[in-house]
Amino acid sequence: MNHTAKVDASLTPPASVKELIEQARHLGETVFAARAAKYDSEATFPFENYDDLRQHGFLGLCIPREHGGLGADFRAYCLVSSELGKYCGATALTFNMHACTTLWTGILADDLDMTPEQREEHERRRVGHFRRVIEEGAIFAQPFSEGTAAAAGKAPFGTTATKVDGGWIINGKKIFASLSGAANYYGILCTEDKEVRSMRDTIYIAVPADAEGVSVVGEWNPLGMRGTVSRTLLLKDVFVSEDAQLMPRGIYHQAASRWPHMFMTLVPTYMGLAEAAYDFTVRYLRGDIPNTGPEKRRKFPTKQITTAEMFIKLQQTRALFERTIAQARVDPSKRERLSAYATQYTIMENAQDICRLAIRTCGGQSMLKSLPLERMYRDSRCGSLMLPWTAELCLDRIGREALYEAGESDE
Repeated sequence: MNHTAKVDASLTPPASVKELIEQARHLGETVFAARAAKYDSEATFPFENYDDLRQHGFLGLCIPREHGGLGADFRAYCLVSSELGKYCGATALTFNMHACTTLWTGILADDLDMTPEQREEHERRRVGHFRRVIEEGAIFAQPFSEGTAAAAGKAPFGTTATKVDGGWIINGKKIFASLSGAANYYGILCTEDKEVRSMRDTIYIAVPADAEGVSVVGEWNPLGMRGTVSRTLLLKDVFVSEDAQLMPRGIYHQAASRWPHMFMTLVPTYMGLAEAAYDFTVRYLRGDIPNTGPEKRRKFPTKQITTAEMFIKLQQTRALFERTIAQARVDPSKRERLSAYATQYTIMENAQDICRLAIRTCGGQSMLKSLPLERMYRDSRCGSLMLPWTAELCLDRIGREALYEAGESDE
């Protein structure tokens, strides 16, 4: 199976948001939903789903149109991704890693301050990165975690980049590296190797999966999101060229400070999971799920009350989601930034609570692996743990930033 096959341009959908969502829904309903149980059971990567995404042009979703992509902005990406999340959480979550690599390199980078030399350099380099996706069907991963405070934005990354003639030497380790063994390129966040290292020295660079010194190790047998195959990525004296940089030196730190919504691109997956759990519950109680017994359970008042609770929670969550993704921009106001944290927290917590309510009201059959709800529940439990904005970190940031201005202290 060729996982870097070229895109069939005749199958690329029109790039209006409505049409993109409809195409994502079609793929989800016709093929992704049916495959999800297999990827979950075997903890294997959804290669077939990526073949479909590639064939329909979705690997270029966030690549600007002038570079051959579909030109989706942040909001459009979120809406498409939440639709994918209804059918296969692992596909939507890993697609986030790929899509936000092109989003960060594309329209997000266009909002940042660069010198004319940096702008020219970045434009030239990203043409090559985009071409790999559009012409070769390449998949990009974005391993973030290292088991330290770096992924939370509180310390420099332990993975280092040492400047050498013609490029960089990369050394380090990334844990929970989604798409490990499946991606063609790993978008590595690392720190320029200096005597005194700072978060300002973060470098964002694409490492080919087949480069000498790159290896994937360890087992992958987690509670949920099993199809993400997030094993450990090791980088030992890996040489990459100057043009492998996804952003010019120093620009990632600016992006992290000025475009905070860039860190909530995994939220749509869990929004989709929450909606899928509610939809399943309604169908189950109406007797529309095959092989679950002849009785329609919707007549019981307790089932009706729980369904109402789920609907209200889902509507509250969706409203916050849509408001926040519409606000995403460079240099958001303090209130908009706090709203982003609150949205991340709310969706991650409410997704698992909606799944909990779904299992409780659907009853014992919902725990069977022949039905998708128990998988949705396990997948939903993972969201609150995901860096850089875990549920705990969101609470910490909201409380601190609401009460203090930047640089302010009690002294």
